[in-house]
Amino acid sequence: MPISIAIEHPDTPEIITLVDELTAILSAPYPPESVHGYSVDKLIAQQVAFHIIRVDGKIAGCGGVQLIDLDTAAPYGELKRMYVRPEFQGQGLAKQLITVLEAYTQDHGVHVLRLETGIYSDAAIGLYTSVGFVEIAPFGDYQPDPNSRFFEKHIG
Repeated sequence: MPISIAIEHPDTPEIITLVDELTAILSAPYPPESVHGYSVDKLIAQQVAFHIIRVDGKIAGCGGVQLIDLDTAAPYGELKRMYVRPEFQGQGLAKQLITVLEAYTQDHGVHVLRLETGIYSDAAIGLYTSVGFVEIAPFGDYQPDPNSRFFEKHIG
């Protein structure tokens, strides 16, 4: 079962399908104002380093890092569009992907990762806390939202 993780341009047909699938799953239980996932166009516009994880050449999932405030004393990376397709879950792929995203962030001189996730994303919250993320207040442009939880991890 060869596994690869690499940055890929998100506007290919198979990745657009993946992002649409993710959007449909993650948006369903929330009102529109509580959905913060990026579209493919926004991933490109915001220069998100979008990583694809493949198993035997098939897309198993994705995740990206947006580097923010690089020209300040407090830069951070924000995890974006983390997802592993249901048929690939339970194999440790999400942890492998987070490890790669942490390394990418550190390679760019940034030592803090943050993320927003929905309150109903129990598996994701369990994953994030298991790899060292701790809950924080809203950050950046996020406002308090009863449907969101915010996390941070210091790396490096």
